[in-house]
Amino acid sequence: MPVTRSFHYGWVVVGVTCLALLTGAGVRSTPGILMVPLETEFGWSRATIALAVSINLMLYGAIGPFAAAIMDRFGLRRSVLCALALLALGVSSTTFMREAWQLILLWGFLVGCATGFLATVLAATVASRWFTARRGLVTGVLSGGAATGQLLFLPLMASITANYGWRTTVIAIALVALAVIPAIAFFMRDRPADVGLVPYGETGEPKPAPPASGNPLALAFRVLGDVSKTRDFWLLAGTFFICGASTNGLIGTHLIPACSDAGIAATTAAGVLATIGVFNFVGTTGSGWLSDRYDNRKLLSLYYAVRGLSLLFLPFSFFSFYGLSLFAIFYGLDWFATVSPTVRLIANIYGRERAGIVYGWAFVAHQLGGASAAFFGGLFRVSLGSYMEAFLLSGLLCFLAAIMALFIGRQHSAPRPLPQAA
Repeated sequence: MPVTRSFHYGWVVVGVTCLALLTGAGVRSTPGILMVPLETEFGWSRATIALAVSINLMLYGAIGPFAAAIMDRFGLRRSVLCALALLALGVSSTTFMREAWQLILLWGFLVGCATGFLATVLAATVASRWFTARRGLVTGVLSGGAATGQLLFLPLMASITANYGWRTTVIAIALVALAVIPAIAFFMRDRPADVGLVPYGETGEPKPAPPASGNPLALAFRVLGDVSKTRDFWLLAGTFFICGASTNGLIGTHLIPACSDAGIAATTAAGVLATIGVFNFVGTTGSGWLSDRYDNRKLLSLYYAVRGLSLLFLPFSFFSFYGLSLFAIFYGLDWFATVSPTVRLIANIYGRERAGIVYGWAFVAHQLGGASAAFFGGLFRVSLGSYMEAFLLSGLLCFLAAIMALFIGRQHSAPRPLPQAA
């Protein structure tokens, strides 16, 4: 594609990255739909199926910094192509399963590794490499689109599974992954210098990045060793731990069961999640726009405070459909709003070249928080008979994160003046 001054090729990279992230989101939303059909057909216990899903989720989070290091070493295009091919292979192979260990191998390990490359770490890497101006907006669009797609894919795949069986669903997902591969192969580029450009918002001559070398595994741990000596990293990881605990871990796992406890139908609860997904896209995109213009520390503090208020309100919203709808709107606006200012703070503090790997380690903390909340939310429900204490504790943790955010990188937190686009 010819490059002109009026159009920056970075927007093409954003478009194809969004396709890859949506594909990964579709796969991540599938296990909840497949659990009952697999249990019915094979007689596997839900604990066995949940084990495969747990391995998938752990790898999805844990592989983030290594995925960023591999992207740095071998390039974005090759890394994403391999991830999509592995995803299609792992998903489609589940149609031939006969034993539980095959589910654990295919869905747990293969698909888990593949989706780890198609996570928000990819969004952070693309935004940091290709954009100086509008970096927050790009991060918001990419991460918000992926998170929203994860929730909006559910009704479609549930309908396919109900009408045509679970094998049709996984084949359809595999075909979508294969269909995205040509777009990545033709349009994805590793860096702006590959098409004779500087990052969007900068001027001057393109500067090729130094050739990457060395072991990606060692690189990821070397970066962790460097940043772990700084206070900012632990503040960023700590707030992101609470972010994961208060979103995917608690609400993503336990909202529908909590609605069931309150006598709310599953279809209504699914509608609440869909509402959260719609407003999430609005909130996350808006957060990206704001993070390009305002102090990211203050934005993070505000987002966590609003989320805390929403979670404190949640136990009292089950008594009214309108109360639950009000929660879905305010909580949805805040669901992934923390990603853009977190990415921008990381890039400002640690530099563009290391931003993807540092964000990958912060994302590990995010997933650990999610896993902890998923477990302790269930433990609270079993021990105390309700989710109220879990929701209230999560809300209080969000207020702690709001305070922590104000101490992150004070000298780096304000956005740099927006330069004219090259």
